[in-house]
Amino acid sequence: MHIREFVKNFTNHPVLFVGTGISLRYLENSFTWDGLLSYISNKIKGTDEFYYDIKSKYEKDGTFDYSKIAKELENEFNEVLKNDRGGEFKDINDVFYENMKCGINISRFKLYISQLLSSYKIKESKQIEISELKKVRKNIGSVITTNYDSFIEDIFEFKQLIGNEILLSNPYGSVYKIHGCVENPGKIIITEDDYKVFDEKYELIRAQLLSLFIHNPIIFLGYNIGDINIKGILRTIFTYINPNTPEAEKIRRNFLLVEYDEGSQNPEVTDHDIDMSGFSTIRINKIKTDNFLEIYKHLADLSLPVSAMDIRKVQTIVKEIYAGGNIEVSITEDIDALKNGEKILAIGSLKTINYEFQTTSELMENYFKIIDESNHQLLKLIDKYRIQKNQYFPIYGFSKIQLELESTRTLKDIQNEKISNLIRGATDFAEEHTNIKDILQDDNISQSRKNLAIVLGIVKDRIQLNTIENYLREYPDKKTTDYRKLLCVYDYKKYAEEDDRLVLSKLSGVNLS
Repeated sequence: MHIREFVKNFTNHPVLFVGTGISLRYLENSFTWDGLLSYISNKIKGTDEFYYDIKSKYEKDGTFDYSKIAKELENEFNEVLKNDRGGEFKDINDVFYENMKCGINISRFKLYISQLLSSYKIKESKQIEISELKKVRKNIGSVITTNYDSFIEDIFEFKQLIGNEILLSNPYGSVYKIHGCVENPGKIIITEDDYKVFDEKYELIRAQLLSLFIHNPIIFLGYNIGDINIKGILRTIFTYINPNTPEAEKIRRNFLLVEYDEGSQNPEVTDHDIDMSGFSTIRINKIKTDNFLEIYKHLADLSLPVSAMDIRKVQTIVKEIYAGGNIEVSITEDIDALKNGEKILAIGSLKTINYEFQTTSELMENYFKIIDESNHQLLKLIDKYRIQKNQYFPIYGFSKIQLELESTRTLKDIQNEKISNLIRGATDFAEEHTNIKDILQDDNISQSRKNLAIVLGIVKDRIQLNTIENYLREYPDKKTTDYRKLLCVYDYKKYAEEDDRLVLSKLSGVNLS
């Protein structure tokens, strides 16, 4: 079955289960479990031989027990640093002793892992693929990961959850860091002792994860078919659910393992039997490929009756109701009968409830997120808005994503007119400046004219589009008119076709390339 057809069959929002392979695919500085331990060992010993000696103790039938290797390496690492207080790892010792003053005992080994993985650099060759991955997030319910780095939560902009936080969470819009995270080194799970504690204390967390596995499609990214994490999950599920029941078959249909196969463009999903020692053989779906773009494209195009974003909002409100928060609850069949309040949760017929997700102001504030996600479902609402001729609204980029808007031509005319009025007859008084920082720091340009100087710099191609994009993404107050002016000019320069450039050139009297 083609991956397109497989994803079309989803009736609920997928959950991603993300492993080390994803960090290895996208980051310059990432490690396998073996690679991480080997690197740390080499840092304290200056040779690989010490690591090989440890590794040789914990091999059975060609398989290495890395949790035991990590335990022994941790003991050695901590001892080496203790006996070399002011050496190469002085900063790690400093943090360790500061923590101990406060009664916090985190091993130097885990502090170093946290430091080593706390920053990352994305591979330049993977930027396009990551842009497509961002588009997927609007349709993803949750992410579960065994990775320590923060790459996936940064890309998805989901809330990070570690340890017992998982029990108190809203699953939609969350990243479950089940093996810990660089931001909380004390909760990193890597040694044999860590896994024993995890197994003893996390039954309730397993139950919550099990609920996700039963009700949502699960897509494994960054694992191979023999990974102990996958086998462990399957064993857990089918310990509680009879493998021969319709419910088990439904779960199996929802499982997809994406296995990396260098250079392969294969788009086909096939059946694969996993042999579970001491357990029955379990059949799952697998796609073996290097064409992750194809997978991301179809996940981004998935259309379900309710968006994952809406469910996150509903669950947050319901949680507040359960908790006895300051929400007034009214049960009514007539939404017009409700008083204005901070939040409204409406459940009823489409005939009696008119639902609009975001205002035009919110669309502009979330402009880059919407573009990143290629959120065509949300942009359908633009035709319902009454956008006046005196409003700044960036339609060019949105119309590239949502091709069926009836108001596109009208809104482009409004945007062209607004930009034309902004630049027509304006003296190019800051032509010596080629970046935003210089304009902002130039005392000869009054505060009230700095925004116009930036606009003219964009229009005249002195300021690069990626520079203005970064500036707008970090803009402190996205409700201001200045932000909207810059956004409309950026949007026009980035996405306008040649015909629209000619129209605006005539309107403004300025040559626009």
